[in-house]
Amino acid sequence: MARYGDYPEYVPVSAKKAKAQKQIEKLRKKNPNLAPVVLEGRSIARTWWGKAWNHNLELYADYSNRLARGRSYVRTGSVLDLQIDTGTVTAMVQGSRRTPYTVQVQIDPLPERQLKNIVRICDQRITDLEQLIAGKFPKELGELFTAKGQGLFPTNKEIHFDCTCPDWASMCKHVTAVLYGVGARFDGDPMLFFTLRNIDFHLLLKKTIEQKMESMLKNAGKSTNRVLADPDVFGLFGIKEDGEDG
Repeated sequence: MARYGDYPEYVPVSAKKAKAQKQIEKLRKKNPNLAPVVLEGRSIARTWWGKAWNHNLELYADYSNRLARGRSYVRTGSVLDLQIDTGTVTAMVQGSRRTPYTVQVQIDPLPERQLKNIVRICDQRITDLEQLIAGKFPKELGELFTAKGQGLFPTNKEIHFDCTCPDWASMCKHVTAVLYGVGARFDGDPMLFFTLRNIDFHLLLKKTIEQKMESMLKNAGKSTNRVLADPDVFGLFGIKEDGEDG
């Protein structure tokens, strides 16, 4: 690419977006399951899980000075594909070259002791799945989940990555774009967070579910005027019981 002095040639944002979109259309012909990161507006993440993920990245000094270029890349639609599986993110990012780069991110599993401690503190405090995925739980639980090195979110030492680009930096702009893209992807499906961290999210709801089941079982043998007795059911549908004269 042409350069002016020691700086790369300026490429307008509109040109970067157009280049990315053209590449997406090309790739989609071969892979209909392509999943590009598409932002709505300027915010990379809008939901609690997406924002918390991105905020966690920015907590670490090793990352903070390398994230700006990644934000720019994800905003121009340069993350052409992003797939999340258990402990793994695989992505393609459009850089300055014609062929997109492949990025691999590995996330270590949450330590068992750490997860057990979080589950213990959550005991019956998250009432349902909707509350969990919306991030509408007690503030102190949100602080627990995002506690640096102690919560649900990975530390920088638990995130491992590789990119096919020739950039000498251990964490290039393509990797940072993918990491931000993960936060954006949580907007559409927060459950992907639990897939990525290999956490059974039912553990956070287990106590409440068990409590509700116990209550249901206790009430199972109790009669209630909201339940019709057999003769009432027959009468409701105009059916005569066996033995009744017609």
